[in-house]
Amino acid sequence: MTPEVADSFFQRARRSFPRFALPRQAWLAAIGVLLLIAFGWAATSSGPLAPTRVTVAAVIAGDLAPDLFGIGTIEAQRAYLIGPTAAGRVKRVLVDVGDTVKAGQLLAEMDPVDLDTRVASTVAAAARGRSAEVTAEALAQDARSRRDLATAEARRAIELARQGVVGQSALDSAQQAARAADAQVAAAEAVLAGARDDRARLGADLGGAQEQRASIRLSAPADGVVTSRDAEPGSTVIAGQAVLRMHDPGSIWVTVRLDQGRSTGLMVGLRAHITLRSDPREAHPGAVVRVEPTSDSVTEERVARVAFDRLPKGVSTGEMAEVALHRETIRGALLISNASLRYRGAQSGVWLYADGRLRFVPVKTGAEDLGGHVQILDGLSAGDQVVVYSERDLKDGSRITVVDSLGGKGK
Repeated sequence: MTPEVADSFFQRARRSFPRFALPRQAWLAAIGVLLLIAFGWAATSSGPLAPTRVTVAAVIAGDLAPDLFGIGTIEAQRAYLIGPTAAGRVKRVLVDVGDTVKAGQLLAEMDPVDLDTRVASTVAAAARGRSAEVTAEALAQDARSRRDLATAEARRAIELARQGVVGQSALDSAQQAARAADAQVAAAEAVLAGARDDRARLGADLGGAQEQRASIRLSAPADGVVTSRDAEPGSTVIAGQAVLRMHDPGSIWVTVRLDQGRSTGLMVGLRAHITLRSDPREAHPGAVVRVEPTSDSVTEERVARVAFDRLPKGVSTGEMAEVALHRETIRGALLISNASLRYRGAQSGVWLYADGRLRFVPVKTGAEDLGGHVQILDGLSAGDQVVVYSERDLKDGSRITVVDSLGGKGK
């Protein structure tokens, strides 16, 4: 209030109420007192000194369905990358994305370049090896026949020498011929063994060349659906690079990640409801078929695989899905809203409202459902009133006003 306005106000007051004319200082003091009263009322009713508005709810006894919830990705358990075992140029691709193929069906073929010539060369070499083996076998048989003859003649020479019919010189010649025949047999058998080894080596070379020639024909390893065509005719790919990708549609499942802190009871066989992002209006039944033995230590999640009872039409790999896993219902549990929980360090508890006062009560919690209800194992009784929401952080001795909602008025 400016001095001019104050003077005008005092002059009008004196003219209107001459009997109650007061000095200017008295009027200023009265106005100040009124302002202080108004400020105090505002501070204690809606300002920082006002009671904290809270909502409370009773602890109830009821049934709890401690379901698990996670976000997953549609994947194929059996997926295949079809490509060559050696670098080469793609000659032709016979299928396209979305085609259904059968096991053994030809999908693509690589350019053979000089493979056909190499196969023909190894075929000829293998034929020569077989001929060399036959020749060595014949020479060995001839050497064995000569040895048998020389051995027989040596025996006769020995017998005649005993009878004095032949001399020592003839006996020595016959025995020398027998030893030479033995040496020839050994040499012939060595040649035969080498020929057999050569034939085996050439046969292996031929088999390898034929395998390599066959490997450029890219066939389907199993029944499935082509999901990607990564190379076109004329393009060059390296060993192991995929030309086509396919998967078995019967092996589709959901890889779902679940919070480790809420994964108690996760096991194979849990029933599930799977909601696809492409069709959020319908939940598809399924079950957990695998729980991975290794968890993610970075995201603190466990990984489970959930299979559909019946594969939905049009489902595609890579699509996101929401998965709810149903654990056994807990009967007669004490329940509160998870919004009621407060923490003092690592200790969980609630603000208990009784006889118009607040008291922090430590509690031991159990399972939790998807609706935000938490099981209380110890610390509360049915019917206890606990604070659910509050305007500000509470402490022991806080003044509060109970309201139906934080946007409403006190009861």
